[in-house]
Amino acid sequence: MLSVKQVSKIYEGKVAHRALTDINLTIEAGEFVGIMGPSGSGKTTLLNMIATIDDPTTGEILINGENPHSLKKDRLAEFRRRELGFVFQDFNLLHTLTVEENIVLPLTLDGKAVSEMKTKVKEIAETLGITAILNKRTYEISGGQAQRASVARAIIHSPMLLLADEPTGNLDSKSSKDVMQMLQEINLEKQTTMMLVTHDPQAASYCNRVVFIRDGKFYSEIHRGDNRQAFFQKILDTLSLLGGDGHDLSQIRI
Repeated sequence: MLSVKQVSKIYEGKVAHRALTDINLTIEAGEFVGIMGPSGSGKTTLLNMIATIDDPTTGEILINGENPHSLKKDRLAEFRRRELGFVFQDFNLLHTLTVEENIVLPLTLDGKAVSEMKTKVKEIAETLGITAILNKRTYEISGGQAQRASVARAIIHSPMLLLADEPTGNLDSKSSKDVMQMLQEINLEKQTTMMLVTHDPQAASYCNRVVFIRDGKFYSEIHRGDNRQAFFQKILDTLSLLGGDGHDLSQIRI
């Protein structure tokens, strides 16, 4: 579904900076994969290249066999809008719109009928427990509700790949747990392929496997199995071997 082949990224400047070196990563359809590593390890750079926000210096990224980086501007915008879903740390909701208007934005941009949008937003709001806030503005809702709305917007158009960048970074522990359980349920029920970049070991423990990056290079990967608590402990053990400053990892939540 997603294939990253020998991808490197060098940022040019007075002093060139190599952010990633020869990264290989395969994510199968329906998988939920976490990417972890200390600050500056290159995980957000990798996400941005998969999201087509940035281009690799060398190597190739294929999504369902297609290289989006080779597409022309209009076709790339269409690919990003239809095939990818995004969830961000700061929610990225538009304050001038209601929650419902934010959620249907991908369908609005794609010119879908109002009746179709109404049906889909009703169904998704019920699933995510946000029906009561659809007519509210973003400044009238909590962080947890805002992230639920952000997830609803990310999946309303049934993307092939959902990319989440620190989705629990601005949430308290209960909201973090709710959002990660919600993403896990969407992954299982809709078989949506997901890639999560996070500092949070608790959030990462909801993934099928976690890939660790250090200094722009692949470090290791671990698989979940049946026991999430044991997987959580393996994540902590790997992070302790990775090193990094204390602030690189969010506060542990159990």
